Amino acid sequence: MCGLALPVVVQSAAPGAPARFVPEDHRPGLFLREDFNDEPDETPITQASIQGKNVGFTLYGPGKEGVAKSHHASPKDDPGYVWLGSCVQTCAFTIFDKTQYVDLTGLAKIRWRTKQTGFHQLRLVIKLADGPLLVSDHFEGGSADWRVTEFALADVRWRTLDPKFINDGPWVDKPDLTRVEEIGWTDLSVGSGHGSGGQVGSSRIDWIEIYGLPVKR
Repeated sequence: MCGLALPVVVQSAAPGAPARFVPEDHRPGLFLREDFNDEPDETPITQASIQGKNVGFTLYGPGKEGVAKSHHASPKDDPGYVWLGSCVQTCAFTIFDKTQYVDLTGLAKIRWRTKQTGFHQLRLVIKLADGPLLVSDHFEGGSADWRVTEFALADVRWRTLDPKFINDGPWVDKPDLTRVEEIGWTDLSVGSGHGSGGQVGSSRIDWIEIYGLPVKR
């Protein structure tokens, strides 16, 4: 006889917080998608380029004023994207939900559309609720055109990331991902600026989807 599947209760990491319910298979839904506005082009990026009403952003690193929102007139379907190519020193960019943290444990994943040129390797950056920045060993390499990829956070290893200089530090063994405040990216490289055919070293991000469980701030 078939019956209704009962939800599984997962205790919140915050002391005294109410229990949270997740589907029986533990696969979290979409927590946040940021697609960025096509207009305006701007360097540095501002809130005008952020599409989500409850989404804020943070810039890090000595080259943070070079984080740009750009797009190309050709091809005609080229999207607006966040571009790190104008960072004359290392930089990082993160977004966050203004009302919620996200739990990135279990089957949490990241899905994004990116395009890197030169030897630039795009890496995920997260900021934990208690402060530290971490950078992933997972990276997206170069491609001739936009590429959609996804990866499970459970497969990622992490190093500390210096927020002032965007230098990677020691490995972090089993960080607590139950309350992640910010999610973003860096390529740990200096941008190469504008160049012929867009083949100079840089990283571009069209959109990002974060799959995880919401946790009230």
